[in-house]
Amino acid sequence: MAHAELAFPEGAAADWTVPQDWAAYTPEEHAMWDRLFERQAAMLPGRVVPEFLEGLDILRMTRPGIPDFAELSERLMKRTGWQVVAVPGLVPDRVFFEHLANRRFVAGRFIRKPEQIDYLQEPDVFHDVFGHVPLLTHPAFADYMQAYGEGGLRADHMGAIDHLARLYWYTVEFGLMRRDGDLRLYGAGIVSSFGESVFALDDASPNRIGFDLKRLMRTEYRIDDYQQSYFVIDSFEDLLAKTADVDFGPVYRELEGESDLAPDAVAAGDRVYHRGTQDYARAKARQ
Repeated sequence: MAHAELAFPEGAAADWTVPQDWAAYTPEEHAMWDRLFERQAAMLPGRVVPEFLEGLDILRMTRPGIPDFAELSERLMKRTGWQVVAVPGLVPDRVFFEHLANRRFVAGRFIRKPEQIDYLQEPDVFHDVFGHVPLLTHPAFADYMQAYGEGGLRADHMGAIDHLARLYWYTVEFGLMRRDGDLRLYGAGIVSSFGESVFALDDASPNRIGFDLKRLMRTEYRIDDYQQSYFVIDSFEDLLAKTADVDFGPVYRELEGESDLAPDAVAAGDRVYHRGTQDYARAKARQ
């Protein structure tokens, strides 16, 4: 949801939030949420981490219609102290980090049109709420998100936003977890995408590589298509331990002297769960 240079939206509060205005959603918009929810809920069991499905149940998101942020926030506050706040669209990096650091998750309030059902460039309420919010009921992941916001505020002063953005991308948005010998989805960009929910686990094309902080932060990513590499964590507790207590200053300084890695790279020292063929990316490049 973050972006460096954006014009301040008319009618927004100083922190870029706006009312969700839940009552203004049309029956067609609620029906689009239900259509998206039904499709994902039918295919995610056995593919997503169980904590995600538990979060859906805790937040009562199985009820029809676009969720009311006030109701979600009431349940989240009781569980982990988080809230969901509406924003009109993308927000600047610092605003995004400040909200996360204060346990507020910013979510777009609009929902995609029928012709955008499989892809839209700017995250909508389905991506933000269905994809992100259920895992905020998990204490370790909730703490990780707050720590990320706090780290983002520090990185903003150090000119290291690009490296930190890769950490968010490859964990919060497109992360995989190893569970009982198998890989499971947890990243919001995957679990809210029908196509990528299959591709990330089943397709031979992408790499699946064990999480390593510095290696991940050197890796470029795709914003226009399925990922060419996914990074695998062992647990949310392990992810929190490997990031929350790290002094990122020396890490950023080390990264300044190292070259970036391409999205499809397999590097020396990688813990490779699957070395991808990259057939999908090559086929799309030829189109």
